[in-house]
Amino acid sequence: MKVLLTGILGFIGSHMAEKLVKDGHEVYGVVRRVANRNMAVLGDLLNDLTLLSGDITDYVSTRNAMRAANPDVVIHLAALSPVRDSFERPFEYQQANLVGAMNVAHALLELPDPQNRKLVAASTAEVYGLQENKPLKETFSLHPSSPYAVSKAAADLYLQMMFNTFDLHGSVMRPANSYGRKFDKSFVIEYLVTQMLKGETVYVGAPDSIRGYMYVDDHVGAYLMAIKNEKADGEIFNVGTGVGVSNRELAELIAKKIGFDLKKIKLGSYPPGYPFRPLASDQPYIVLDSTKIRKTLGWSPTVSIEEGIDRVIAYFKKQNLSS
Repeated sequence: MKVLLTGILGFIGSHMAEKLVKDGHEVYGVVRRVANRNMAVLGDLLNDLTLLSGDITDYVSTRNAMRAANPDVVIHLAALSPVRDSFERPFEYQQANLVGAMNVAHALLELPDPQNRKLVAASTAEVYGLQENKPLKETFSLHPSSPYAVSKAAADLYLQMMFNTFDLHGSVMRPANSYGRKFDKSFVIEYLVTQMLKGETVYVGAPDSIRGYMYVDDHVGAYLMAIKNEKADGEIFNVGTGVGVSNRELAELIAKKIGFDLKKIKLGSYPPGYPFRPLASDQPYIVLDSTKIRKTLGWSPTVSIEEGIDRVIAYFKKQNLSS
């Protein structure tokens, strides 16, 4: 297949590109012209794929990239994602996440025979917002509690409308928090691992908040199943392990594996300079019920939180962070 990836330089996008190339697909990636883009995330893949200049916030640019690739499948992953930053940059988040998704979907519809093509788009577990403390199902109403979550919920709903109203085939994926990053240490698991390996104090701002975590390989695998299975067309899928862990438990688990002094874990405090988030917006519980994707597509997670953290620790140990 010819596959076009938006967000190819991002965490999931770079791993998705690697898997697609390995499986023999013709891969194209949309890349914005910015001075500080990090091409290192693609490593040796640069010779095996085609990068196209484009900006998903601009319709003409998106349409031109879409025409150049002429893809069978579009995997839309590009987004602004740090939740806390969205409170300071709400308009940028709506432009990138809502308008970006609209541009990608409408540009795909302009290609010849759009009914023979497919769009698989990333939403997020954050769209559920403040709910009861029980596993979240696709049938739950959306109550986003941050500008980021609003932008993703709006895009999520817009694409559902397009599946139902236009001749657009595709799926919306709502993944749990994913981990396994190599270049970004600001997300919670990567942050805890790298700080503990260096022997530095770690801050756990919301120790009792519970989240589900999913290793990157399982995240990528769910998208690939949605691409290949016609049963995925027009559907929304939660993608997660269904296992919740509190921030306190997560920090203690990683500390135990590394041999880190528990006294250096500061519970209830955020790292110095951490972006502001209104307390009322912080969801205490985000764990996904992924029964639907398990039954419909046969997907299931293959990497436990224990094994996944072991992989993250092993990777960063090789980077000599502790020295």
